[in-house]
Amino acid sequence: MRKFPDELEKEITSATSVEESLIALECLLSNGYNVRTDGSLYFIKELVGRVNGLSLYIYPRDHPPPHFHLRGGGIDASFSIQDCSLLKGDVDPRRRALIKWWHQRVKDKLEATWERLSG
Repeated sequence: MRKFPDELEKEITSATSVEESLIALECLLSNGYNVRTDGSLYFIKELVGRVNGLSLYIYPRDHPPPHFHLRGGGIDASFSIQDCSLLKGDVDPRRRALIKWWHQRVKDKLEATWERLSG
């Protein structure tokens, strides 16, 4: 389970043994964290949502164009937030049409998430 960086830091500093602190280390290593050059902890990818094995990620400060990643359910692909064009991966036509239909209804939310993570 992913936790906020300050929660993990508190767990590590309040641990009474190395074994206790390993729980936080396991969380750090398996949930997409990284350390900035200033020593602060951050998520290397933002799990925007997960439903029935399908995960949507937007990476903080990722390269342009603004895009999102879908993984799971036989999909491993990246799509433009602007127009839902397929940037990377392979998606069958039926799933592609469903993703585009969904995208049209949540585009503003995807744009807001990209902006929040890029700032």
